[in-house]
Formats: sequence, C-alpha cells, structure tokens
Amino acid sequence: MTDTHADHVLTTRAFYDAIAEDYASLFRDVLADIPLDRAVLTGFAELVGEGGRVADLGCGPGGVTAYLASRGLSVFGLDLSAAMLRIARREHPGLRFEQGSMRELDLPDGSLAGVVSWYSTIHTPQEELPALFAEFRRVLAPGGHLLLGFQVGDEPRRHERPFGHPVSLDFQRRRPEHVAGLLEAAGFELRLRSVRAPDERHGETTSQAALIARSPRADSA
Repeated sequence: MTDTHADHVLTTRAFYDAIAEDYASLFRDVLADIPLDRAVLTGFAELVGEGGRVADLGCGPGGVTAYLASRGLSVFGLDLSAAMLRIARREHPGLRFEQGSMRELDLPDGSLAGVVSWYSTIHTPQEELPALFAEFRRVLAPGGHLLLGFQVGDEPRRHERPFGHPVSLDFQRRRPEHVAGLLEAAGFELRLRSVRAPDERHGETTSQAALIARSPRADSA
C-alpha cells in the first residue's frame, strides 16, 4: 500500500466516523423514496440468485445491505468506519458487518456471487480504480455480478464541515461510459448502464448512474 493510499483511507474513515449518526438519520429511509434505485438493486439480486453470497462494500449504516438481504441474498457489509458499523449492527442486528478496506479484501479468489459498491467508489482516486476493479473481479466467481452506483459528472465536489463537523472530503463524479470502459478493461462484461435524474428531495444536484457487470463465465474464457 502506498503512503498516498494510506492517507486517503485515513481521511475517508475520519470523515465518516465524524458524520455517521447525522448521515444515518438523513438517509435512513432514502430507498423507500426512490423506486428506480430499488429496481436496480432488485434486478441485481435476481441476477445473483437467491442465497447468493454477496459483499456490500462501503456499506455505511447498512440500509442497502438490509435491502439485499430482504431480496434473498446471503449478504454481509464491509466499511472503513467503525462508527458507521456500530449503527449498522445496532439497526440490523441479524446481519453481519465487518471493518476493512475494499481495496484489500480478506476473501478467497472466486468466493462471491456478487459485489456491491453503492456510492463507495466515489472516494477512490481515479488512478486507483483499475486496481480496485481488479480486486472486485478477483473475489467474484465466474459468472458473478458487480453493481456500482455513483454520481454523474466531470469534476469532484468537496464537502466541507458537513453537519457542522470539522472534516472535509472530495466526492468524485464520473461519466458512466468511462467507468464502463474501466470495467471492461478489467475483464468484466457490462450488463446494465443506467442513468436517472437527480432527486432534489434528497439533495441530489446531478444525475445518478448504476452499472451492473458480470465476471466472465468459466465456459466463455
């Protein structure tokens, strides 16, 4: 791990540790309000198949983890932030949550049927995305599916003192076609590329993208 990566991880962890309770309160019911996001998550769950083992990477307070579990997946959450994980365990006591970095997953090769990174690659520097996507592919079994969610745009947005806390962090915005190209370069097969309009009720100011990609099946290698 480079020093730059280590600094970035520490900054991201500190940011979410500081805002965890405020963040969880603000976004607790967001999926209930956005049917198109639920549709993408439900479609992903059906592609993976009931009982499929899935990692929700950057799970935050666990709302998406819980939703995927309700769709029949065997899902666990992973996050950098201990404060976020305390909330996830408190609000979803029947699910498993672990602390760690999605860049260095403590998982065997090909051990997952699905990987979700729902708005968690938005803090990954551009130059680190190829290695991150390679790690996602490493842990996916042949034919396993990856779901990414992120904001659309060309320039990052810096959040300063959110909820009054003395922290700041850059939120990367990216073009779906660019991210799709990186996934294909990592060996994934793109299954879905969707973009929806911003939902102003939840403070969104830009379009939101979702990509679903598949790790090649063994018989197609």
